[in-house]
Amino acid sequence: MAVNFTGPVTGPQDARQAAGDVVAGLFREHGLSLVRLAVLLTGDRATAEDVVQDAFLGFQRALPRLRDQDKALGYLRASVVNGCRSALRGRGRVQFRRDEDGPPVSSAEAAVMAEQDRRLVLAALSRLPVRAREILALRYYLDLPYEEIAGLLGVTKGTVSSTISRALAALGRDLEEDL
Repeated sequence: MAVNFTGPVTGPQDARQAAGDVVAGLFREHGLSLVRLAVLLTGDRATAEDVVQDAFLGFQRALPRLRDQDKALGYLRASVVNGCRSALRGRGRVQFRRDEDGPPVSSAEAAVMAEQDRRLVLAALSRLPVRAREILALRYYLDLPYEEIAGLLGVTKGTVSSTISRALAALGRDLEEDL
């Protein structure tokens, strides 16, 4: 078996159990952040949860072929991004929804202002091309370095850099108009 498991693997049943333990551990550690990433990309929690579940199922099937355990999270992230693309293709343009977890605010007026700012930013993000939204989410939500984003999306580091620059400029122009 290509994946390093903790403990001896003596047969097919032990291999399945060990693979299940690896997948369960990754889900406990990274499942929530992957769902949040998918929500950012799809704008829909139910779709995001379905995409992440499908990514983990695909990962479990691919696990016997995985040679480097350190690439497991990258595989899952790429699967989630690709799953979000497929979901968006299936329903057209993304519509962002209100997230249940809002930022802490100190007054009712501050809450209204924060919600309005949030709506403006999400609306501006929704007007960006899909690739730009993906790159911004990976960079600023998951805090991934340019090299990792490039590898994950199959583009060059320069493409990531230029896309971020153009997307931030477009957001700045768009948000300036909304103010």
